[in-house]
Amino acid sequence: MLRRHWTCPLALVFLLTLLTPLPPFAAAAAPATTSQTTASRAAAADTTSTVPLPSLSATTTQVAYGLRRPTALAAPDDGTGRLFITEKPGTVRVYHPDTGLARAPLIDITPAIDESGNERGLLGIALPPDFAESQDVYLAYTALPDGAVTLARYRLDESRLEVLLAQEHAEYSNHNGGQLAFGPDGHLYWSIGDGGGSADPLRAGQRLDTLLGKVLRIDVGRTCGALAYCVPADNPFVGTAGARPEIWLYGLRNPWRFSFDSADGSMWIGDVGQGRWEEVDHLAPGQGGANLGWSCYEGLERFEGGTCPPGQEYTKPVFTYSPYTGGCSVIGGHVYRGSEYADLVGGTYIATDYCSSTVWALRPDGRGGYEQAEIGEMPTQVTSIGTTAEGEFYVVNDLPGGLHRVSFEREEPTCRVDRAVRSWGTGTTVDLTVTNTGSTAVTGWTLEFPLALGQTVVSDWNTDLTQGSNTITATNAPYNATIPPGASITLGYVASHTGDASAPPRFMLNGDACAVGR
Repeated sequence: MLRRHWTCPLALVFLLTLLTPLPPFAAAAAPATTSQTTASRAAAADTTSTVPLPSLSATTTQVAYGLRRPTALAAPDDGTGRLFITEKPGTVRVYHPDTGLARAPLIDITPAIDESGNERGLLGIALPPDFAESQDVYLAYTALPDGAVTLARYRLDESRLEVLLAQEHAEYSNHNGGQLAFGPDGHLYWSIGDGGGSADPLRAGQRLDTLLGKVLRIDVGRTCGALAYCVPADNPFVGTAGARPEIWLYGLRNPWRFSFDSADGSMWIGDVGQGRWEEVDHLAPGQGGANLGWSCYEGLERFEGGTCPPGQEYTKPVFTYSPYTGGCSVIGGHVYRGSEYADLVGGTYIATDYCSSTVWALRPDGRGGYEQAEIGEMPTQVTSIGTTAEGEFYVVNDLPGGLHRVSFEREEPTCRVDRAVRSWGTGTTVDLTVTNTGSTAVTGWTLEFPLALGQTVVSDWNTDLTQGSNTITATNAPYNATIPPGASITLGYVASHTGDASAPPRFMLNGDACAVGR
C-alpha cells in the first residue's frame, strides 16, 4: 500500500471490528437519463475555474464508519448512485448516500488475499465502461501464498474470480502499487511498485524485463493465444527485445494512485518517494514509453546510488514536495470534473498526503508551468481519492476506516506575499512583503514556503529563518511580531543556487494559504 509504517494502539484495531455498520444498501431505482443531465455533465467537464488557488478551501464530511482498512473507491455509471469500496482484507463494500454502508460485502475474496505486512492486501478496483451490462469488476491485490501482485476479473453474476495477470513480488512486502483505471482508449491501466525494499534493490525501475516499477496497459476485452488479455499493438515496447510488451510507462517507485482527466485524457500520477521527495507527474494523452526517472532520480534530484542507464531521456515531475512539510506518502487524486463545484475547482487536480493530510491543488498556468497551493486538510491517513459517476469527490481513510465526502468553497486569503528577486551568478536576493489582508491583527507569525531545488539560504533579515531540505520556516522577530489589518512587514534572505533562482511559488502564514503577488 504505502511506503511508511505507523504505530497504532492495539485497542483501536479491535475497536474497528466492533463498530456498527449503517443500514444495508437497498437497490435504488435508476433515474432516467435525460439530455439535460448529459448536457450538464458535458458543461462541467469543459469548465476550467479561474478562481485563484489560494482562494479555495477543501473540507470533508464523514458519511460512513466501520470500514476495515479501505484502500480504493470506484463508482458504477449505472444510475444507482453507488460507490464500491475495497477493504484491505479482501472485501468490496457498497455505499449509497440514501441508505449508507451495506452490512454484507458485494465481493469477498479473502481466501485469495495475502494481507501480511502493512502494504499487502486488496489494493485497487476498476469498473469497465460496459459494467452495467457485463457486471465485471477488475481487482488488483497481493495473492496467497507468496504475495504476487495480481490482476483479476470478478464476475458479479457468477461470483467467480478469474486471474488475468500476476507479477512475482516475494522479496519484500512493500511497494505493490495497485491502482487500476480504464483509460479514455478503453484499455485497462495498472500500476505496480518497484518490488519494495529501500533504494530499488532489484533495480526494477529502469528495467524493461520486469513489470515492477511500471504502469501497464492491456486490453481485457479480448484474449490472445495463451494470454487472458491482449497487448495493444501500439504499446511502446511491443517488439522490443527483452522487454515486457504490457509496459506503458517505467521509472516509477510506488505509483500508488493515478487517474485520467476525463476532459482531455491526460494522466496524473502520484509516485511515492524514497524519503526526500514526493512527486506528481502529468502526462499528455498517448505518452506511452515515458521514463519517469526512478531510481536515477527522486523527484527532480539525482538519487545517490540509483540506476542511471546511459542515453536515457527522463520525464520530469510537474510538482514535488519534501517530507519536511510533514508528509510521507503522496496520495494521487483526480482532476475535478463534477458540476457542483465546477465554478471553483473545475480543471483543478486535487491530491493529498497520507501523513500530513495536506490538500494540494494544482492547475496548469497556461505558460508551461503549474499553479499550486495548499487548500485545506483531509482526514488522517487518507488512502484514496475517488469520484462518483458524476465527478464529485469522496475519500477513504485507513485507521479508523471511514468514507468522507469532499466539499469546496471560496475563502479569500487573509494574507498576500509580494516578491522581489535579484539574481547574480550563483546567488539570489529575495525580499518578501507580507500584507495582512484580513480584518484582525496577526500577532506572532510563521511564514512557510518552499525553495527551488538547489537553493540554500546563506543569510536572512527581519526574521528567524530555518531551512529543512527545500522547506523554509520563517518566524517573526520581536519588533515585527504584530501585523495590523492592511499593514505589511518585510523580510528577506540571500540564497546560493545551482541554476534555478526562481522565487518561492506559494506561502502559508500561520497555516493559511496566502495570495501571491508579483
